[in-house]
Amino acid sequence: MLDDTAKAIIRELQVDGRKSYAAIGKAVGLSEAAVRQRVQRLTDAGVMQVVAVTDPLELGFARQAMIGIKAEGSLEPIADKLAAMEEIEYVVITAGSFDLLAEVLCESDEHLLRVLSDRIRQIDGVKVTETFVYLKLVKQTYSWGVR
Repeated sequence: MLDDTAKAIIRELQVDGRKSYAAIGKAVGLSEAAVRQRVQRLTDAGVMQVVAVTDPLELGFARQAMIGIKAEGSLEPIADKLAAMEEIEYVVITAGSFDLLAEVLCESDEHLLRVLSDRIRQIDGVKVTETFVYLKLVKQTYSWGVR
């Protein structure tokens, strides 16, 4: 469980991931060194990571899509195979119309077609896929706060 100080540090970094430890310390009432140690512990524990968030379409990747997958049998082995694919950025097991959702990032329509036909649809247990091609990224945020 995170204490209030850890949550405050995370909130500061969600607003600005490049904020200095000194500035965070001032905002949360800790020294720069204490913030550095706390951030390191949170990172080591897998609670958070500090990364550059980009718009893949602006970086030259021509095709981004969400793929809905209907499957039979155990879902975790399928999810693991999807997660191992370089082009797939996000995999989740769901309840609803699809058993899994996978976000894919490809260099072209041809690349997307190969990933779908030659790899995803060849995984044992995958029965149906439906592809939702992204036309424009309107909102992407990772600042959902802490509880």
